[in-house]
Amino acid sequence: MTRTYAILAAAAVVIGLGASTLWVLWPRPADRFAQCRESVIAGGAGAIGGPFALTGADGVRRTDADIITKPTLLYFGYAFCPDVCPMDNERNAEAVDLLAAQDHDVQPVFISVDPARDTPEVLADFAKWAHPKMIALSGTEDEVRAAARAYRVFYKAQEAVDDFYLVDHSTFTYLVLPGHGFVEFFRREASPAEVAERTACFLDRQ
Repeated sequence: MTRTYAILAAAAVVIGLGASTLWVLWPRPADRFAQCRESVIAGGAGAIGGPFALTGADGVRRTDADIITKPTLLYFGYAFCPDVCPMDNERNAEAVDLLAAQDHDVQPVFISVDPARDTPEVLADFAKWAHPKMIALSGTEDEVRAAARAYRVFYKAQEAVDDFYLVDHSTFTYLVLPGHGFVEFFRREASPAEVAERTACFLDRQ
């Protein structure tokens, strides 16, 4: 009986080793964008991004499927932002123009985290200022919160003083590709040339 158990135990070890070897050697889908990635994302790129339903500056309801039809530089902010948002969106607009010179059609998208003040009219003015291709979106508080949560965006309105308030928010720009979803993010320190160069790396490997 002891010998039988020993044989069974040895067989289990052999099977286990074989399965482990197979797991290591089994071919996995290659990450076509591996050499383009510079950001480290907890949980991988698939942990960021997802569906959303918001309202455009023209008052028309749109989903992510309606918006992400071409490579997109996606930014969360608010139109009344006094400094960070204008600079970041101007940087993204310059990157879009640099990419256009390389025959890459990329669109800038702005999602407001201040739906109380960022009406479609306000967003229309913001989009017109930012870039001819700019798509500006907002929605109800729940809709904005859902979109922000999908992209792991932090935002919080400060206490209002005489009806004026600032909104604290994260400042990443997200590169989202049709058919792939989120693939990379850019910190605000990145220059227009850096954003364009890194974005082009992904587009050349779609």
